[in-house]
Amino acid sequence: MSPTPCPASGFLPTVVAMTTHTASAVHLTARPVGFPSPSGFAHVSHPVPEPAPGTALVENLLLSVDPYHRGMMDGGEGGFDLHSPLEGRSVGRVTASRDPGLAEGDLVFHRSGWRTHALVTLGVDGTRKLRGHAGVPLEAYLSILGGTGLTAYAALTRTAALREGEDLFVSAAAGGVGTATGHIARLLGARRIIGSAGSAAKVRHLTGALGFDAAFDYHDGPVGEQLAQAAPEGIDVYVDNVGGDHLEGAIDVLREYGRIAWVGGISMYNGDRSPAAPRNLFEVVHKSLRLEGVLVRNHTNLQDELEDFLVPHLRSGRVSTDTTVFQGFDRTVEAFLGVLRGENLGKMLVRLKD
Repeated sequence: MSPTPCPASGFLPTVVAMTTHTASAVHLTARPVGFPSPSGFAHVSHPVPEPAPGTALVENLLLSVDPYHRGMMDGGEGGFDLHSPLEGRSVGRVTASRDPGLAEGDLVFHRSGWRTHALVTLGVDGTRKLRGHAGVPLEAYLSILGGTGLTAYAALTRTAALREGEDLFVSAAAGGVGTATGHIARLLGARRIIGSAGSAAKVRHLTGALGFDAAFDYHDGPVGEQLAQAAPEGIDVYVDNVGGDHLEGAIDVLREYGRIAWVGGISMYNGDRSPAAPRNLFEVVHKSLRLEGVLVRNHTNLQDELEDFLVPHLRSGRVSTDTTVFQGFDRTVEAFLGVLRGENLGKMLVRLKD
């Protein structure tokens, strides 16, 4: 039987008879040059592994696909190896365990995603049991209660130390971190929240569904000019997911003693190496601004604090999970490429099973 392309993804999987004894993983088969091609990925099948002492077998239910994966595909220190399963945040259910801390049926968060099954050990590589809050959908644990929300929470409460009554700008505001930043900033008492996005529909989503005070499409003109019009009195905090002209525009509009929490640089992904240093960088000195990078792995100690803060608002409906969900493991690469194209509202996820 000849292999055929997966629906809508274009890459060739290994043809297998999927049974309870067969697992599948996405492998990177070639380093991408510029925007990744579906032909650089493949599905590879293998027997479902048996847990060794100290490990548990997890069947994945939800996978996260994130922009940062693109940089890891270039290889180098900390990058993805070729012809090996890709890594990513995931939520799964324990189906067999030889780890005394994990029991069959436990729901766990771990980092061995982009595959149907994984062997994990509690406390290793971020593996933890989910607290299982009643009334909270599973998607929340990979979006606003996962690394996405934790990034936004750390950026606002630790890095930028947003105070009640302050004004905020967030770039890529309709994405996972951006939507979480908007929700959390509002709960923290931000006065005005401004966002940038990549389409008119996303702008309407920000100001309509998510309650942003102002938003603009960065395609409609120079970012600095649009931001200055949206924030004529300036801003106090900028959560940066883009870099480039967004960072330059924010520096111009920030008030004295403003803070920048730099989370990501979408404008520099896929081989577009725009200068990271904006032309007005000296304004950081002139205005006594503070710019600090945010790495979520440095803030995992805030996980329980984040959940205690947000769960009541998720239950009441004041805060939503804000996710775009692709159904089926064979659409993992398609979902990832969609993130890089900006096709998602909120966090992009892949659901393997209910």
